[in-house]
Amino acid sequence: MSRARLCSVTIEGTRKPTIRDVAAAAGVSRGTVSRVINGGHWVSPTAREAVERAIESTGYYANHHARSLATGRTDSIAFLLTEPTQLLFDDPTFSILLRGAAEAAAKRHKTLVLLLAGTAEERANVAHFVGARHVDGVLLISSHERDPMIEDLIAAGVPTVACGLPLGHQDDVVTVSIDEIGAARAAVRHLTETGRSRIAMISGPSDTPGGKYRLVGYQEELGDAYDTDLVDEGDYSAASGAAAMERILEREPDVDAVFAASDRMAAGAIQTLRRRGKAVPTDVAVVGFDDAGFAERIDPPLTTMRQPFDEISEQMVELVTRLAAGKEAASSTLPATLVRREST
Repeated sequence: MSRARLCSVTIEGTRKPTIRDVAAAAGVSRGTVSRVINGGHWVSPTAREAVERAIESTGYYANHHARSLATGRTDSIAFLLTEPTQLLFDDPTFSILLRGAAEAAAKRHKTLVLLLAGTAEERANVAHFVGARHVDGVLLISSHERDPMIEDLIAAGVPTVACGLPLGHQDDVVTVSIDEIGAARAAVRHLTETGRSRIAMISGPSDTPGGKYRLVGYQEELGDAYDTDLVDEGDYSAASGAAAMERILEREPDVDAVFAASDRMAAGAIQTLRRRGKAVPTDVAVVGFDDAGFAERIDPPLTTMRQPFDEISEQMVELVTRLAAGKEAASSTLPATLVRREST
C-alpha cells in the first residue's frame, strides 16, 4: 500500500477517528487493527507497518483505559531513579536521560512515570507501586551494589531494563550500557599520547558500574605504570572532585594529568588545580566523562568521553516495551567517543 493512499484518507468534520477509519486507511480488517493495537500478535510485518502508518495519518488514539482493562497493560513506563531527589536536578545526566526517555515513550504512545527511590521509605512505596502493575515496565536509571531495589524488581517479575551493568545482577536484567572499560582506556590513552606520564584518576563510587569499570579501564591502560597513590574516589559531584584532587596532590604533587569519572568531578578538580597555582592544561591536563552539556562551557572547555544519551534512552524504552509485550530483548553495549577540547 502506498503512502499516498494513506495520506489521502481524511476524517469528516471533527469526529474522532475510529478503528474503522484506521482499517480503511490501511486496507486491512478491523480485527487486524485491533491485534496491532493490542500488541501486534499474529500480524504480518507488512500489515503492522500499514496499520501504524494509518494510525498516524488518521490521528487515531485508542481508549487506553478500556484497553488496559482488557489486556492488563497500562501503556506506562517508569523512569526509576534510586538516588537522592536533588540529584535529578544537580546531575545533568539524569535530566538528559529523562528527556530522552520521555520522547521515546511518546513516540510509542506510552506515558512515562517518574519514580524516585532515594530513601528506604521511597523504595518500599516504589516496590508496592510497580509490584501492583501500575506500570508495564521499569527503566532503572541508577543502581548500587547490594541495593535492594533491583532485587525487589526481579522478585516482582516486573519487566526491567537497567542503565549500566547493575553490579551483582548483570545476568538478571536486560541492560543498555556503554563500554565503560574501553571508554576509560581511550581517555587515558589520549593523555599518554599527549606526553603525560603521571596520570591520576578520580574514580566514582566503587559500588556503581561507572565507578568500578572506569577504574578497571584506567588500570588496564596504564599497566605496570598504575600507582594506587594516584587514585582517589569521589561521588560524581564537583565538590568530591575538588576534594579528591586535593588529596592526590598532597600525596603526588608531580601529577601532570587527571582522568575524572564524571565531568562534574573534573570541574571540581580544575578548581583545586587553580587554587594550587597549576595551569590547565599547561601543568596538568584534565579529561572528564559524560559530555552532558556544560563541559564545553567551562574554562577551559573540557575534553571528555561523550556518552550517547539519546541512543541510550531510545534503546532502553524500546527494550522495555518489547519485554512488556512478552517478546525477547537482548542487552546492548554502546561506545563512548572522545571529544577533544582545550583542557588537554
